[in-house]
Amino acid sequence: MRAKRGFSVRVLAVVPGLLAVFVSFILIASPSLAENGRDIWGLDSKTYTVDGEDYDAKPWEEKAAELPPYPRDEDFYSFYVSAPAVNRFYVDTANISLGSDGVVRYALLIISPAGVRNVSYEGMRCQSRERRTYALGRPDNRWTVARGSLWVPVREATTNRHHAALFLDFFCPDGIMATRLEDVARAIRKQGEPLVKKR
Repeated sequence: MRAKRGFSVRVLAVVPGLLAVFVSFILIASPSLAENGRDIWGLDSKTYTVDGEDYDAKPWEEKAAELPPYPRDEDFYSFYVSAPAVNRFYVDTANISLGSDGVVRYALLIISPAGVRNVSYEGMRCQSRERRTYALGRPDNRWTVARGSLWVPVREATTNRHHAALFLDFFCPDGIMATRLEDVARAIRKQGEPLVKKR
């Protein structure tokens, strides 16, 4: 009996330590918990199901992204981001693509209050709620391929929530990729304003 009591005491002493190690592992393994902003669904899991089917169980292969022609100002339309946003955000409605690999690809223009323009060609994967940058615009209206670009979560934020706005409002309603390109472009044009106004 004494040996059993001693064993019980040792187990009770070890449990708090194991619990601390487990909690530390969870925090380290989930870096998104320490980041600003949150997953657009309020979750950090990549589990994605539709009608009970687990899409993460299927292997996914990204298709090579072909850079589109450099966007024209005439094709950029604004979209609403948030009331506190100070930058203006535009999408090239003439070159949005809905890939067979489940990735929406598009050109994004951000204009700062000082008039500084940043153009990027990006992809958004509805299934995993992630995005990545394929190329950046140059002053001479050419693309520069982005090196070392990785898929990162689409997150909500207070001001610059432009990726979340594109995901939720246009590209991936209800977490599923839009099926008709014409509807996507029409919705953006209907909500926004053209960068170059027709005379």
